[in-house]
Amino acid sequence: MSFNLMLFDNALVQKQAVSEIMLCNEIIDQYSLALTEASALELVETRSYSLENLGRIEFGGGIIGKIIIVFCDSPYLSQDNFEGILHELIEIFYYYKNETLDLMSDDDLINYMKMYFDGVCHGSLDQLKFTELDRMARNVRFGYNPDYNELEEAIKKEMEAEEKEENNE
Repeated sequence: MSFNLMLFDNALVQKQAVSEIMLCNEIIDQYSLALTEASALELVETRSYSLENLGRIEFGGGIIGKIIIVFCDSPYLSQDNFEGILHELIEIFYYYKNETLDLMSDDDLINYMKMYFDGVCHGSLDQLKFTELDRMARNVRFGYNPDYNELEEAIKKEMEAEEKEENNE
C-alpha cells in the first residue's frame, strides 16, 4: 500500500511540476519561445535523473521554472535550441549545487550561470560548464568571491608593478 501511495505522490509532484513549467509560457512567449506539455514532462524527467545521479533531494517544484524565466531573454536562445539548452542547464545547475557545497542560493547560482552564459561564454555550454562555473565553484569552496579570477589578478598585479617601475625611472 505504501508503494502505491509513493507512486501516486510522485505522479502528483510530476504533474504539479509540469503545470508550473507550462505557466512559464505566458512569460517566454514574448521572446518567441514556447514549451509543450511533452517537453515540460521531459524537463521534469531530466531534473529527476540529475537529482538521482547526484544523490540530491529536492522538495517543491524545483528550479526549472526559475531557469526558464531567467534564461528566456538570452540572445543565444531560439525556439530551435531552447529545450536542449534547458536540459543542459538543469544538469549543470544540480552539478554545481554540489560543487559549491550548497553555499550559494539557487537564485545566486542561476544568476551566475546566466551572467556567464550571456557574457564571457557567448552561449557556449561547454565554456560555462568546464571553465567559468568550475572556477566559480572553486572560489566558493575556498571562501573567495565567486567572481575572483587568479589570472586577471596576476595580470593586474604585473601591470601595477610595471607601472611602478616606470614611475621610478
